[in-house]
Amino acid sequence: MPSLSLNGESSFARSQQQEEVQTRQFLTFVLGEEMFAMPIDHIREIIEFSSLTEVPLMPNFLRGVINLRGSVVPVIDLSVRFGRATTTIARRTCIVIMEVTQDEQTLLLGVMVDAVRTVLTVENEKIEPPLSFGARLRADFIEGMINVKDRFIVVLDVGAVLSVEELSTLIGMAVAEELNAPSAS
Repeated sequence: MPSLSLNGESSFARSQQQEEVQTRQFLTFVLGEEMFAMPIDHIREIIEFSSLTEVPLMPNFLRGVINLRGSVVPVIDLSVRFGRATTTIARRTCIVIMEVTQDEQTLLLGVMVDAVRTVLTVENEKIEPPLSFGARLRADFIEGMINVKDRFIVVLDVGAVLSVEELSTLIGMAVAEELNAPSAS
């Protein structure tokens, strides 16, 4: 029989509350020399990079499209999206297939990364708030920081990084620039 404490709470109830620590899972991956993480909630699958079809008149961050079991999936070079150099295709280069919801419609987007590392389970209170300065990334792209063995991993805000609305605007601007550019003939 559970014991009662002086405040009327049983030791059984107290131990259950202590066990209900809220956690989240994150996929960690590498871009260049930096480690990043994103919540696994939006991740559908991870595929090995094989090839993609380039699409004319697209901005640099949109590397092309792939055929994923009959679906055309745009592939975003996350490094270029962050204002960095184009990802060099190597043996460990992967495409993380994400499900992004906009206007009650779920879209598939591929995100190219240098290498996938592991899935971390982190207690919510262990996720540090993002730095207000010094990050080499747009502040709205950062959800928080995870400290793993005295090394910080940047947790990405998937909604901001893969904002379909913002990506569509950037694609529209790139097409307009290309169409308005003087021809080389």
